Amino acid sequence: MGNMGNLGSVIFFWALLVAVVAMATEHRPIERTKGINGLDKIIVRDHRGRSFEVYLYGGQVTSWKNEKGEELLVMSSKAIFNPPTPIRGGIPILFPQYSNTGPLPSHGFARQRFWEVEANPPPLPSKTSSHAFIDLILRSSDDDLKIWPHKFEYRLRVALGHDGDLTLTSRVKNSDTKPFNFTFALHPYFAVSNISEIQVEGLHKLDYLDQQKNRTRFTDHEKVITFNAQLDRLYLSTPDNIRIVDHKKKKTLVVHKEGQVDSIVWNPWDKKVSDLGVDDFKRFVTVESAAVEKPITVNPGQEWKGILQMYVVPSSCASGKHDPKKSCIHHP
Repeated sequence: MGNMGNLGSVIFFWALLVAVVAMATEHRPIERTKGINGLDKIIVRDHRGRSFEVYLYGGQVTSWKNEKGEELLVMSSKAIFNPPTPIRGGIPILFPQYSNTGPLPSHGFARQRFWEVEANPPPLPSKTSSHAFIDLILRSSDDDLKIWPHKFEYRLRVALGHDGDLTLTSRVKNSDTKPFNFTFALHPYFAVSNISEIQVEGLHKLDYLDQQKNRTRFTDHEKVITFNAQLDRLYLSTPDNIRIVDHKKKKTLVVHKEGQVDSIVWNPWDKKVSDLGVDDFKRFVTVESAAVEKPITVNPGQEWKGILQMYVVPSSCASGKHDPKKSCIHHP
């Protein structure tokens, strides 16, 4: 009996070990692999099957999927994964200059640099804990200093929240001996059922600069933004939450920002863009968190922090007309 008991224990522990190994193999929260054209990318998954992907080239998120495997971002069908060309789609990082608002090439250089994974970043206080995240860092290079003479460290944390929300936390540290200014935007291409079936809410009665008219200033008197032609507006002093309502999907994507006072809404419609497919405009809208009108100033040794959080809820939740028997996700 003693030998049989020992054998049973061995079998039990062996089965337990196999199960643990199988679980660890099945759920790999962080995977470093090769993407298109051999470019390094990181895939981060949570235990419910939600995921995001980020390329080290540009520090650019190129995928965000929910637990059903549905893609919530759009990549251009003609995206070029060949440095130094920027990647079209996902969430490009526009730093240290938004568009052509300064002397640098349009949209700065961060989206054309190779970022590194940072194993031990400085602590990042957060409202919610997440185990599905990755920390990246971009440090100013000698080539960067030739065109923008300011030493910096840009830290980026990309994290999946417990409810499937995606959060990008940017931290820009001044490593120099003098203050510097920068303009900035995160430029997410959000997937929609059809651009003509959506509306953007939360910008009523706000001033904007029409970027199709040399940034002439106007006031938006419409209650919602709808799309039937090219639209490119830089909204000023915007609320922290902006909503993209997709009538066909009956879903609302909430764009929450902190540390950035402006927002950009863009869709090119049928305007020719060299690295954008002819019909790609129908599949996305960009609602960007930005700091443009008033550049951000960072003093020596100091750090600026900005947050972009994105999450999807049923449209009934966003409008306040939801069934009380059904739960709605609550966020900032």
